[in-house]
Amino acid sequence: MRGNNYDVTGTIRTTDAGEVATEVVRLCSKLFASADSQPLERAFADAVRLYEGGDPAYLPCETEYHDIQHVLDVTLAMARLMDGYQRSRGASDEALSAELYTVGALAALFHDFGYLRRRNDHRHRYGAEYTITHVSRGAAFLRAYVRQLGYAEPLAQLGGTLLHFTGYERRPEAIRIGAGLTRRLGELLGTADIIAQMADRCYLEKCRDRLYPEFVLGALGAPRRAVPLPSFASGADLVAKTPSFYEHAVHRLNTQLGRSYEYAARHFGGANLYIDAMRRNAAYAADGAAVLRRKPPYTLLPQVEPYPRDLFGLAH
Repeated sequence: MRGNNYDVTGTIRTTDAGEVATEVVRLCSKLFASADSQPLERAFADAVRLYEGGDPAYLPCETEYHDIQHVLDVTLAMARLMDGYQRSRGASDEALSAELYTVGALAALFHDFGYLRRRNDHRHRYGAEYTITHVSRGAAFLRAYVRQLGYAEPLAQLGGTLLHFTGYERRPEAIRIGAGLTRRLGELLGTADIIAQMADRCYLEKCRDRLYPEFVLGALGAPRRAVPLPSFASGADLVAKTPSFYEHAVHRLNTQLGRSYEYAARHFGGANLYIDAMRRNAAYAADGAAVLRRKPPYTLLPQVEPYPRDLFGLAH
């Protein structure tokens, strides 16, 4: 199933950080001729190192659904949305800068970093236990990382704030980021997170076999008085409820995220490949999704246990 490794265009492997990095840097260079690509190139290398457990402070990625393919897919979508925005903006729209493009791409690349456990974490056994708090954890990491790359404090703070557009513990309108272009960047990131995952060829299989266990562990590890996670009886129940979730996602895209998905069509110069793929997945789920046989790529290290298999009755 070759296509399962690829983006919605079928041309870029979202399991290959090098291919995604090349496209994100290419779009940056196309928009900003004098842009320095080194921060982006370093960030992709660092993300791979972190997700593969090559950092002394963090364990490798343990979440099957929120894995390196997901963050690469979202980063690619974010770059395309920023490209669509910049190339189609009206006379009254603020222009992106190379620095804002880079911070937007960094926010996408590390938006789920908060699922990675520290090596000295003896209270949690699985990364998915951080489901409720992963956005805030990721924001703290990203602020420090943007500073390490040499950017000024306002950009570091912006990077961390952008991540909250990918979570549900704060309504987008309540995120303190001001108006204008910075808020639009947040809307672009929140949009990229939704459309990239819901357009994935293996979205339904990933929901059934990977997202459901993460929800269960996330509920078990949730702090008191936290925002409750959606409740499902099983992975199959989650798939069955995909059509209603799709409607909720479309409402969020239209009302809370400013219809930013429209910039994807402007990037592609015609059809909106992400929205088209989302509709196909939702329609298949609505028809009963009796046969789910696509096999998603597996990106976790062989020794990683994403969740206790016996707890869910799921086979390896």
